[in-house]
Amino acid sequence: MAHRLPAYSKTVFWSYDISRMDARRNRRRIVVDTINYGQWRHWKWLSAHYGKPTAREIIEAVPASEFRPGALRLASLLFSVTEHKTPSRRVPIPA
Repeated sequence: MAHRLPAYSKTVFWSYDISRMDARRNRRRIVVDTINYGQWRHWKWLSAHYGKPTAREIIEAVPASEFRPGALRLASLLFSVTEHKTPSRRVPIPA
């Protein structure tokens, strides 16, 4: 498995130097940003590169609030996501 992003990913990762991104090491950021900002070809690469089970695991582990709502609904259908992590709303009470 190549650990480089395709050149056309520059449109999704405009604020990153994609030549320095590693698809294995930065997979959480890659999955989230691809789902939020990617086009169909980016989503196809995501599925082909990581596989649906791995993409599903990452999506389920990331708080739902990090995804655009419409993008998360589509990703949930395509990757068979059954549960979403919700961020804790508990605020620690100082002692």
